[in-house]
Amino acid sequence: MRHTLLFCLLAFPVVAQDVEEGAATFLDHCAGCHGATAMGDGPLSALMTTPPPDLTELAARDGGEFPLARVVQRIDGTTEVQAHGGPMPVFGLLMDGPSVAMAAPDGSDVIVPEGIAHIAAWLMEVQR
Repeated sequence: MRHTLLFCLLAFPVVAQDVEEGAATFLDHCAGCHGATAMGDGPLSALMTTPPPDLTELAARDGGEFPLARVVQRIDGTTEVQAHGGPMPVFGLLMDGPSVAMAAPDGSDVIVPEGIAHIAAWLMEVQR
């Protein structure tokens, strides 16, 4: 049993998410639509038929708890985003890489690619 636990811990290393890296990745891949401050005011937002949401209010819209699993699923393309006409653009695929464990607000672990974990950590930091 202990060997299985050790294997699981080695397979998904728990590392601190890099908020600064998340901000930089967000600027590179998301700010065109969502804006540099994630408030939905990116330069491409005026061209969209459905305006991008203010991502700084995700927790407020979800009863005060950051919806980590839902955010990860939107970024990685697991959940369709109607405004995009389907799955999130290829950004989720570009951020594929080593997996890390993130602690969700409810205490559970969410296993995600490292790049997505950094973005999610930054989005948690900018909640109003």
